This record gives sequence, structure tokens and C-alpha cells, in this order.
Amino acid sequence: MIGATDTMTKELTAAERFTALVSDYQPLPGIPDEFIGADGRPRAHWLRYLDFLTDLGADDIGRRFAAADRHIRDSGVSYRIYGDSNERAWPLSHVPLLIEAGDWREIAEGVEQRAELMEEILADIYGEGRLFAAGDLPAAAVTGCPDFLHPLHGVKPPGGKFLHIYAADIGRGPDGRWWVLGDRAQAPSGAGYALVNRLVLSRAFPALYRDMYVERLAPFFQAFKLGLTSMAQRSDPRICLLTPGPFNETYFEQAYLARYLGFLLVEGGDLTMRDGKVHVRTIAGLKRADVIWRRIDSDFADPLELNARSHLGVPGLVDALREGGVVLANALGSGVLEAPVMMSFMPKLCRKLLGEDLRLPNIATWWCGQQQERRSVIGDIEELAIAGAFGNPVLRFPRNQPVIGAALTPEDRRRLVAAIDERGVDFVGQEVVNLSTTPVWRDGRLIPRPFVLRVYAARTPNGWKIMPGGFCRISDRADARAVSMGEGVQSADVWVLADKPVEMVTLLPTDETVRIRRIMGNLPSRAADNLFWLGRYLERAEATLRVIRCLAGRMIDADAQTPTSGWTVAKLASLLVTWHAAPGASASDPMKLTALALHGEKDYGSALSLVRDARRAASFIRERLSPDAWRLIGDVNRALETNGKGMLTEAEAFEHADAALRTIAGISGLAQENMNRGAGWRLFDAGRRVERGINACRFARHFANKDAPADDLDVLLDLIDSQITYRSRYLMGVTLSTVRDMVVLDPFNPRSVAFQVERLDEHLENLPLLSDDGMLEAPKRLVVKLGAEIATAVAAKLTNEEILDFEKSLLNLAEAIAARYFLQGPNVARADKSSGLA
Repeated sequence: MIGATDTMTKELTAAERFTALVSDYQPLPGIPDEFIGADGRPRAHWLRYLDFLTDLGADDIGRRFAAADRHIRDSGVSYRIYGDSNERAWPLSHVPLLIEAGDWREIAEGVEQRAELMEEILADIYGEGRLFAAGDLPAAAVTGCPDFLHPLHGVKPPGGKFLHIYAADIGRGPDGRWWVLGDRAQAPSGAGYALVNRLVLSRAFPALYRDMYVERLAPFFQAFKLGLTSMAQRSDPRICLLTPGPFNETYFEQAYLARYLGFLLVEGGDLTMRDGKVHVRTIAGLKRADVIWRRIDSDFADPLELNARSHLGVPGLVDALREGGVVLANALGSGVLEAPVMMSFMPKLCRKLLGEDLRLPNIATWWCGQQQERRSVIGDIEELAIAGAFGNPVLRFPRNQPVIGAALTPEDRRRLVAAIDERGVDFVGQEVVNLSTTPVWRDGRLIPRPFVLRVYAARTPNGWKIMPGGFCRISDRADARAVSMGEGVQSADVWVLADKPVEMVTLLPTDETVRIRRIMGNLPSRAADNLFWLGRYLERAEATLRVIRCLAGRMIDADAQTPTSGWTVAKLASLLVTWHAAPGASASDPMKLTALALHGEKDYGSALSLVRDARRAASFIRERLSPDAWRLIGDVNRALETNGKGMLTEAEAFEHADAALRTIAGISGLAQENMNRGAGWRLFDAGRRVERGINACRFARHFANKDAPADDLDVLLDLIDSQITYRSRYLMGVTLSTVRDMVVLDPFNPRSVAFQVERLDEHLENLPLLSDDGMLEAPKRLVVKLGAEIATAVAAKLTNEEILDFEKSLLNLAEAIAARYFLQGPNVARADKSSGLA
């Protein structure tokens, strides 16, 4: 009896918690809901979730939600809306979409069947064309699609497989079953964001995630990677993820997946076709790309044979495919499967090709290119949604957006009927979709909102592997009929609930599956370029901040006031104007100038602008930066943005510059202590060293000319952070020759020009060579010559003209490094070695 009483008490407690949390939860009339079942009662797995959740208490829940949001912001998880130049923080819904095991089996089986069906259709479309010949698929329904690529007809991909990853957008239909709303076979996006959603939410609720027996995502990605690897001709293939570039809407996801899976993130300019194979342009020459997972549309993949206006693709890629020189996932032309017209034939094609009915039906679709279907659609137009058969716009509405016949004005309806009657091949009629709903957290309670779930299938050596979960998009509009990532849309983690505890799986390899190596892979030229400039921008920002801090400090420190101190302050101010840190300000108003130099948004030499440039360069190589480094770059960027409001006092300017310098020092410390000593680190550090050497020369010319007063020399020691070293080495006051020696010629001072040149010599010595003929490459020749000139110079005889020559040599060295390592054009050099192309 005691046990029974305890059970009843626990059930009552759960019911009370449920009542308090969802008392206002009202499913939309006639719309299937994930929380409330067909019987009008909450589903059991949701009650179990809420029981765990409400045990935490409102304050704890709020803190965990806030921690999840903070983690997204600090990690830089972002996306872009099409046409938007600014990144937006990823909008994660705090409540996951829950799917029980039995429900999931139905989804997984249906998506697997559909993936196999898609493969069969593609193979026939670009192969024998038996479906056309038999009349099962009208040729016009395929050839009318802009994603059908005639140059690829007859091109059989390596291994004979067209699809390597497929996704289906699904929702729950009025009958409670899951229905396919759309197919994604071109370059399905969202899998990386699904992984981010999982990592963020499981981090916020680790015990809840574990106790709910949520299926892991790692096995899916492991299987996908294995599938791509198995298709290559070499045992240790180089797999590339081809991105449209950093301004693509989902670039963060692409960089994230490349880092997670260990793929090389490349743009079209990083690749070139030679000898029937695709190669990556690296700082060590051309290296073979065995497998390319593309995230660009097929039409843009090869400007020679497809879209001549494309700057995203690889000239000659189609030829490489004809010769079987590269594996492409997915095959070019696979986007034809995404056209709405194809959905009208799927039930028939499934029976024809697989000998069975669709396990997941798609929304009813009628192609108006057939006479009977056209008459039917026109007759029932007020009951249907009308869409472009090939994604083309309908009336004045955007591409890929269906219009509801009942919502049209009489005039628009008449025009649409006339257009369908005149050219029916361009239109399909579809059953009006009312999306099912799932709970979202809003102001401390749950409310229903429409969602679309994207489920992924990956090809493996043993068949298709379905991701246990997916990419869920939730609209903030209760009447939404389609959901794409945009204003007000959130994404939810998807928890597939197992019947028992789930085995921990990781992508980390075992001793049996990996060969030990101690060197990094070859660095693409584009990544090398951005790493080099990231170092330069950070060093430029640091130099500007040092000038600002020094200027503010001189205006604060009464003890520093001397007869010549005014001239020194004026020189500091004029230096900021010369560097375009605040070109609109006057050197006679140092406080206004200081504020602009710190926080000015329009002046390309301001500290804020330089940090933004550094952040932009970092965003292009996000897959190569640690989360800590990315977070610190974001921290200094936000600090300079948020603190730049109005005029600043001398003390405030000093504090802002000092705080920013400490953060940049943290970035440098991370690079020094945590970054692997591969080519990437060497080029990043080379960028810093070049810029630091150039700035040291400029400081020396500005403040250490032959008539420099003691105030100028003292400021110079501040700017190169060498006051303590100088005072400990020289007991007398500052003199011109000793300061010049420390700033320019001293190889033991980490801020001197000589020190930078020695480090640059070391970096170039350890970077790869294009030729093993024993001859010095151009950057090495320049640094050896410059090092000799500095080593043989004498401080007492050093002139400003000689220091200017050192500065020009460093600028020439930077250009030589760019010309040698950052080649992006068609004439990129090969590696001339005994091993040839790798």
C-alpha cells in the first residue's frame, strides 16, 4: 500500500506540474499537434519530458535557457537571410521536438525508401531513359527544369552512385501520418545546424538529455564520412567541402561541418582541374582532391560547360567527372529531383522502380502539363495551392513560393487561370498544406507553432543511414504553410527517444582506424592568405591601440608634462591622422581624435575598423580557429562597438584602449600556446611579424629622428613596450643611439625590427618549397638580404633613410609572400618535386 500511495502521489504531482505549465496550451483546430495526440490528451513522452523539466524549477530553467543563448552568441553560431549582408545569431528554440521510437521507425523507413527511389530516378534520367520511353515520366517534366543538365547526360559517376546525401522535408498530415512536403537532393543544408542544436541543448540540460534516452547523432556523421571515403580511389583520400564562400547564408554550418568531419573547406578558386583530376591549390603546390562534397548549386559548378557567369565553380569540373577523376557528392544535375513537378509522379515511379507503394506519401500534386490534370486544377483552383512546376514564380510572388487559390483576388485568379491554360507545363496544383504544430517556450509557457522537419539519409557501404533526428524549423506565425530560415523563425533540436539507454558514440578514431601523423595537411592558398591577413590586421589594431593608449596616458599624467611634451602629444595625434584612424579629426583636438580612432566606424584605420577586418578574415577560416580564439575576436569587436558612444574622457580612452590590448594579447597568447606549429600558424605569425616590423620602423622614424627630444624617445619605448627592459639595461636616461638600437637592431627584443626579421626567416625556412633544386625562393632571398643589412647596421650611424629602406623591404617581403603562397589564378605553380602531384 505504501508503494501504491507513493505512485499516486507522484502521478498527482506530475499532473499538477503539467496543469501549471500548459494550462493555456490550445492546439490549432483541425491541425495535428506533436504535444496533444489524436485522442485529445498529451502524449506520454511529452509528459515524461515535462516532468523532468519542471523538477528543475523556473529559475533553474531560465538560467539554462540563458546559458544556451550565451553559448550560441559566444561561439559565433550564425546564419544569413538571403540578400542580408550581416550575420544573425542562430535562433535556437529552447524546447526540442520529441519523437518516440515507433513514430521514428515509420519516418526512417520512409526516408530510406525515398532516398533509394531518388537514386533510381536519377540513374535513369541521366542514363538509359527507360522511364521516358515507357511513358512513366514525361520528358518535358524533366527537360523543362533548369536543374536538368544536358552535358551530364551519359556521365556515370565513380561507383555508379549519384546521391550520397539526401533529405526530405516532412510534416504530420491530418490523418496523423507523416507526409513528405519536399525533397532535397541538390545540396541539402541544415545537418550542421542540427548538430549545433544538439550540442547546445544537451550542454544546457545534460541530465534531461541522458535520462530521456535520446539517440546520438555522431553515428550518422561517422557513417556519412565512411561512405564518402569508401568511394575514393585512394586509401587515404583528401575530402573537400566545396562552399560558395563566406557570404553564403549557411557558411557557418559549412565551416562547422568541415571542422567536425575533418574535411578541407575550399572555394571554387581553391580548386583546379589538371590531367583529368581536380587538385587543391595549396602553399605546397597542387594536391589531388579525391572527393568533393559540394554546397553550391549544380549550374554554378563549371563555368566552362554550365553557367558561364559563375565565379563559384571549377573550370573543367565536368571533364574531370567524365574521366572519373573525382567523386562528387551529390552528382551534378541532382537538383532536378527537387522540382515540384516530380512529386506528381513519385507514387507511380515508386511502384515502377521499387515494386512497392510509398511508405511516406507526399502531398498530392497534379502537373498541369497533362491535359486532364490541367482541367482538374483549373476547376478546383480555389481548393488548391498553385506552385511553379520548376520552382519558377507564380504571378508576382517569389520563386518557390506556392500561392493559395482561395486567397487570390478575382483578377489575380483570372490571370492565373489564363496562364495555366496557355502554358500548363509551368504549373502544378497541390493540396493545401496546413503544417502540424509543436510546443515552443514563450514567456514561461508552452504554445503551439507550425514546423517542418528535415530528415537526412547518408549513403554508406552498407546502404542508407538515417540521421536519428534532423533539422527542425518553427515559424512564429500560427497560420504558416511553409517555413524557411528568416525573420521570426526558430530551429529546434530533434530528440528521437529510444526505449533504453543509448550507447555513447564519438567520431574520435581508434588506434585501429587511424595512422599516426605529426604534421598538418596541406594548407589551401586561400586559407593561408586569410591567416596571414588575420595576423596583419590584429597587429595593425594593436599598434593603433598602443598609440591611442599612449596619447591618452600622456594627457592624464601630470608628471609627464615638460616643455617638449606638447610636441610629443601632437606627434602622437598626427600619427593617428596619418594612419587614417581619424582622418576627419584635427590633431589640435586630441580627445575627439582619440574617440574616433578608437570607435570610428567610417575610418578604415580606426581600431574598430581594423578589428572588424580581422574578424572578417577570421570568419573566412572559421573552421581553422579554436572557439576561444573566435570568442576573443568577437569580444574585442563588441567592446569597441558598444563603448563608442559620444566623447570620452582621457581616463576612459585609456581604459578602453588598454582593455582592447589585453584581449588582443589573449588572442596572441592562444596562438602562441595552443596553435599547432604547422604552415597555418607560421603564416599567421608571419603576418604579425611583418606588420610589427613595419610599425616599429614607422615609430622609429616618427619619434627617433636625429633631433628627437627625450619625450619622443620615452614615448617610443612605450609604443614598443620596452620601458622596463631599457631601464634595467641602461641606468642613464634615454639617448638616441640606445633607443634606436633597442627598437630597430636588437635581436633579443621581441618588439624590435631585427627580432621580427629573424622570426620571419625561421618561418620561411620551415614553409614548403615548390622546387627541391636548392635555389632560394623570392621571399627567402628578401628576408636573408634584409637580415644581413640589419645585422651589420650600427645604431650610432643609423639614419631615418636607412630605417625607411628597412620598412620598404618588409613591405616588399609581404608582397613576395603573397605572390608565392596565395596564388589563386589559373597560372598557379605546380610542385616541381620527384613525387609530382599528390
